[in-house]
Amino acid sequence: MNIHEYQAKGVLREFGLPVSRGVAIFKPEEAAAAADELGGPVWVVKSQIHAGGRGKGTFKGAPAGAKGGVRVTKSKDEVVQFAREMLGQTLVTVQTGEAGKQVNRLYIEEGAQIAAEFYLSMLVDRETGQVAFVVSTEGGMDIEQVAHDTPEKIVTFSVDPATGIMPHHGRAVAKALGLSGAQAKEAGDLTEKLYRAFTAKDMSMLEINPLVLTGDGHLKCLDAKISFDSNALYRHPDVVALRDETEEDAKEIEASKYDLAYIALDGTIGCMVNGAGLAMATLDIIKLYGEEPANFLDVGGGASEEKVTAAFKIITADPQVKGILVNIFGGIMKCDVIARGVIAAVKAVGLEVPLVVRLEGTNVEEGKEIIRSSGLNVIPADDLDDAAQKIVAAVKGA
Repeated sequence: MNIHEYQAKGVLREFGLPVSRGVAIFKPEEAAAAADELGGPVWVVKSQIHAGGRGKGTFKGAPAGAKGGVRVTKSKDEVVQFAREMLGQTLVTVQTGEAGKQVNRLYIEEGAQIAAEFYLSMLVDRETGQVAFVVSTEGGMDIEQVAHDTPEKIVTFSVDPATGIMPHHGRAVAKALGLSGAQAKEAGDLTEKLYRAFTAKDMSMLEINPLVLTGDGHLKCLDAKISFDSNALYRHPDVVALRDETEEDAKEIEASKYDLAYIALDGTIGCMVNGAGLAMATLDIIKLYGEEPANFLDVGGGASEEKVTAAFKIITADPQVKGILVNIFGGIMKCDVIARGVIAAVKAVGLEVPLVVRLEGTNVEEGKEIIRSSGLNVIPADDLDDAAQKIVAAVKGA
């Protein structure tokens, strides 16, 4: 689960981390009061969307060369003007794609004197099973570009969960950023607090870009991006309360209600599969035969008929879907349960696109018989290769 920058800074503030003062607003009429509360003399007006690259982004319909989604001003009148220009508009960045995202919130923040910009992030390193720090002197830039052009400027290290954060980790951060004296001590304190926040809130990613050294020689988290482990949200009702569903795909929200692993994609063939590995193979073979998958959908190993019905309804709700492939290998999941779920869903929502069903495994003959006797126009398949070819041919034929 992702949250907005201003919410991320609120979380960091709970752990005593240095962040700028700011006010979130939702209406242009709130901009003047926010500017007054902060007092100036410099204000930063920031679009709040779940995507990076906001500063270099452009608003749809804006004239060429127009300012981006993050703007700095010394004028209270411009704060109000920017709020009017940005709220409700669609911001396109390198991470949103051409569709962009509508800006429904702004964060008006006090300006900061910046002497240097750094990069710092934390994530779970799957190779070591530990929390890893990624640190660089190249703050404010795309870290992927830094890794490509000057990898020697990126320092990484992991924290052993048996010991937790230690003083030498803070020293490693300070050394990587070229800090000494009082600033190195601040880096150590910041490192400890970031680790404590990361583990206490079950984060999966925390990125500070940029982490800045201010004009008076102190470190400050000037931007913050946080993702939380969705499997741990039951432990954090305060984090769940920060969820902004307008930033998420409606189909993904519906899928989460049934504990379905669903990710919307840009293609035309809807997929319902059990098991993440089989789902990835299904997506790959659809692409191999010249079409694009419309989604990743894993119903899991122990799905009920109700869950399968919900999954099918989510797929058919996507107007991009021109055909559906059901690919089930019955181990824990029984083929007859899948078959009944598919039939129930088709009867409930109708079937206006080609449907190919491939079943194999536990109760496969019962499942096939349920499909055959349903009277529905379902195309059977013997294996995954056969199924992929049939659904691609049906979609192209349509």
